[in-house]
Amino acid sequence: MDSLSQIALGAAVSAAALATPIRCKQIKLWHAVAAGALFGTLPDLDVLISHGDPISDMTFHRTESHSLFYLTLVSPLFAMLWMKLLRTPTLFKPGLLALWLVLVTHPLLDTLTIYGTQLALPFSDYPFGTGSIFVIDPLYTLPLLLGTGMALFGKNLRWNHLGLACSSVYLLFGLLAQQWAYAEVKQQLAIQGHKVDKLLVTATPFNTLLWRAVVINEDEYLEAYYSLLDDPTKMQWRSFSRDNSLIEQWKDNAAVARLAWFSHGFYQLEYQGRDLILTDLRMGMAPFYSFSFVIAKEAKAQPPVQLEFPRDNTTSFAWLYQRALSKTELPLSDLMK
Repeated sequence: MDSLSQIALGAAVSAAALATPIRCKQIKLWHAVAAGALFGTLPDLDVLISHGDPISDMTFHRTESHSLFYLTLVSPLFAMLWMKLLRTPTLFKPGLLALWLVLVTHPLLDTLTIYGTQLALPFSDYPFGTGSIFVIDPLYTLPLLLGTGMALFGKNLRWNHLGLACSSVYLLFGLLAQQWAYAEVKQQLAIQGHKVDKLLVTATPFNTLLWRAVVINEDEYLEAYYSLLDDPTKMQWRSFSRDNSLIEQWKDNAAVARLAWFSHGFYQLEYQGRDLILTDLRMGMAPFYSFSFVIAKEAKAQPPVQLEFPRDNTTSFAWLYQRALSKTELPLSDLMK
C-alpha cells in the first residue's frame, strides 16, 4: 500500500494495542500514535537500497524488510529502544505486542495488493499478492486517518477503534468482491468460449467496484473489465498478440526470467521499433502499464531501462468513474485517441 495508508494503519494499530496503558495514563496517546506511524512505514525504507537496475529494484522491494520472520526477530529490540526512550520499562510487554502488530500488519496489508510481497522469507521467496485492493484507495485510508485524528483531539479511543474496524471491513469487502468478480469473469469466459491458460482479476485504481481481468494464452492475452454494478451481459474482451517464439527466445535472459517469476507469468515481450519491451501486465490498464522496461536494442541485450508511465489523469479518472458505475463499456484507450 502507499506510505500514507501504512502510516495511518501503524498509528491506529499502535493506539489500539496500547489502549489499556493509555487509559491508565502510563503512556500518552500521541506517543503511541507517533511510534505506530514511524514503525508502520519503516519496512518501506528498503526502496532506498539500489540493486543495480530497475527490474532488480522492483523485484527486491518487499523482501527481507517485509518478512514476518525477520520482523518478529527485530521487534524486541525496537520495543526495548522505544520503551527506553519513553522511560517506561514496565511497558515492555505491551509495547512489544503493539510494535510487533504494527510491523507485521504492514506486509500483510501489502499482500492484499497485486505487487508481490515476499513475507515468507527466508523459508520461501514466493511473491504473495491477492490484488483485492489497489495500492492507493481512499476508502481504506480515510477511516484510519479520521478515527485516529478524532481520538487524538477528542481523547476518546473509541474513534480509533471504529476507524480500524471500518477499514478492516472494507478489506474484507474487497476480498469478497474479488471472488464475486472472479466467478462472473470465469462464467463469461466459458460462455464466450475463450481459452484460458492463466487468469488474473484485480482491483482497479482507487476502488473495489471495478475489476480488471487479464487472461494469458500461448499466442495472445485478453483484457476486460467487470463492475459489480454491471448487468449480466457479455463482457467486452480486447485481444493483444503475444509472440510465443520471442518469449521462448528470451526466456533465459536474466531480466525476463526475473519478471516472469515475479509476475507469475503475467508479462508481455514485444518489439516497439528497435526496442525490445518487457512489461508487467498486472499493474496498469492497456496500453498504459506501470512497469515497462527496454531490455534490448536491435536484438542485443542491454541493462534494463524503465519507461516513463504515460499519464492523462483527467481522462483516466473520468473513465474509471464512468466504468465503475457501469456507464460506459468503451476501453480507456479509445477515449485517449
